[in-house]
Amino acid sequence: MTLPTPTGFALIGAQLITNTPLHAGASALLVERGRITSVGDDTEIEALATAAGYPVRDAAGATVTPGLFDSHTHPHWAADVTRGVDLGGLGSVAELQAAVESYAATLPADAWVLGWNLEFEPFEATGVRGDLFDAAVGGRPFAAMFYDLHSGLANAAALAAAGVTEAPSFADMSEVVVDEAGALTGELREPSAYKLVFDAVPALSHDAERDALRDMFRTLAASGLTGGAIMDGKPRTVDLVEELEERGELDHRLVVHHWHAVTDDDAAVERVIAAKDRRGRLWESDGIKLFSDGVIDTGTAWLHQPDSCGDGVHAFWPDWNRYREVVRAYHDAGMIIATHAVGDFAVNRVLDAYAELPDHGAARPHSIEHLEVLADEDLEKLTGSGITASMQPLHMQWREGDDSDNWAVRLGDRAATGYRVRDVLETGTRVTLGSDWPVAHYDPRIGMAWARGRSTPGVAGAPVFEPEQRLTGEEALLAYTLWPAQARGHEDRGVIAPGALADLTVWAGDPVSATPDELATLAIAATVVDGRFVHDAL
Repeated sequence: MTLPTPTGFALIGAQLITNTPLHAGASALLVERGRITSVGDDTEIEALATAAGYPVRDAAGATVTPGLFDSHTHPHWAADVTRGVDLGGLGSVAELQAAVESYAATLPADAWVLGWNLEFEPFEATGVRGDLFDAAVGGRPFAAMFYDLHSGLANAAALAAAGVTEAPSFADMSEVVVDEAGALTGELREPSAYKLVFDAVPALSHDAERDALRDMFRTLAASGLTGGAIMDGKPRTVDLVEELEERGELDHRLVVHHWHAVTDDDAAVERVIAAKDRRGRLWESDGIKLFSDGVIDTGTAWLHQPDSCGDGVHAFWPDWNRYREVVRAYHDAGMIIATHAVGDFAVNRVLDAYAELPDHGAARPHSIEHLEVLADEDLEKLTGSGITASMQPLHMQWREGDDSDNWAVRLGDRAATGYRVRDVLETGTRVTLGSDWPVAHYDPRIGMAWARGRSTPGVAGAPVFEPEQRLTGEEALLAYTLWPAQARGHEDRGVIAPGALADLTVWAGDPVSATPDELATLAIAATVVDGRFVHDAL
């Protein structure tokens, strides 16, 4: 199928936030062939559009910003994971069982029962056990993913269907958990473990998988997102994105980071490098994603000092030198590297590994993803490092004001060193924001509201976490627009200026001056990608 030709149009009567010192007071812009070609006042832009035969649309005072970009997202995975029942926000095992039973009743008698967005707190008394859900699913296979995407849960039927009869050993920190008697509990820590079960779940057909990904991008567009960095890419992801673009159904601008597993050998590295130049009009696939550690909640983050349970003292890699080797290989190949580092010591060691890399001149800065906990010495090392800090302050949504949540209990006093986005920014480090969807909600308005308010938006009296770390309205918007573009070396993105790509978010009000509470529900009037209205409520 032939790709749709981007149409030209003029947008007048707008409040423009351009992210440049140019065009102050401009109220209109002209788009031609997927790019902004002129910015000015209503009269001059309308005249240009009329002369060219383009339609003129009145924004009626709406605010137009460069298109929002999620710097850490998993839309392909989300389209699959969210097939099941959403178990988020349920505070007890009984509530979870009732939700699973209700959902299971809607499925065929032989179907797997799937869930996602599980939280850890309901299992504090029972432990994480799959047999808690046997009655709810009537003996069928049951598998659910925890909200952090680092742990899964399966009952005996699901383990049996996947051929998991005993706890295997893994090269990384993954674990199929057993109890004191050596019996499988159903808890599956880290991807290598839970993939054993989830890979056995009956897959969607090709067309269903493709269409689910298409619809996912359209859902993201309705929240104002024009693009994102996919952090769990695989050849299948690239194939589907390419097919969607060929069908004229790709409504997102993408950077695909291929997921490097600890077990990947040199041949696997070479295969990824060999395919790095695959790209289309709206997508590129020259990124790589690696893990240095896990997460705080399961004790798999890598910390300077052990957590309150004695965990957090190991890297994800059995041999850290192997991490350094593969990072060097991807760097030399010109790929942009993103490394997951939640714990403070993980951030420290990744910074050291990046600092060893030779200067290739035009090489783009690599990123560290999450930087969830930081000691002062880590901040010092960030200063002048040149890396991009990709952070998600909205992950604080699982914290409790009295520090009774699992994350805070494990960290103790170090909980106050969490999500130090203001401190990171003040080191001179470029900060980008994202969701980690489906870990947290994809909506960038919620993400920016958390970055600015450090509290649940719209909830009166909600606890505020480390208020000194708040971002301003302008900084939060820049971290979703200009700064992600600069982090990837793009001068024609993240701004509204002649020559820039026509990726635009149209807001019902001003996202900078709105309060965090107002911002979280500020209507999106339209989303434009490559000069096309992919969401239109204007």
